[in-house]
Amino acid sequence: MKPFIHSSSIVDKNVTIGSGSKVWHFCHISENAKIGKNVVIGQNVYIGKGVKIGNGCKIQNNVSVYEGVELEEDVFLGPSVVFTNVKIPRAFINQKNNFKKTLVKKGS
Repeated sequence: MKPFIHSSSIVDKNVTIGSGSKVWHFCHISENAKIGKNVVIGQNVYIGKGVKIGNGCKIQNNVSVYEGVELEEDVFLGPSVVFTNVKIPRAFINQKNNFKKTLVKKGS
């Protein structure tokens, strides 16, 4: 079954979206993201560059999943969750070389 992507959403190049997945209104899926099968991505969700999302995940509205985050299978993210990829964020320090990995385990 082909994935559904709402016409208001933006999907960058080299993105993989598995069969049966749904991407709803106003989402942005960044380049090299990998989204598994039967994933539901709610309205206004941002998926960062290279993010991996396992099969069966449910991501509710207004969630941001930044570079360095990986969701294993069957993970649920409630509305307005935001993952950061810097341990101690500071506006005046460029920390792009210090991004941390975050792994959310199966069934969380």
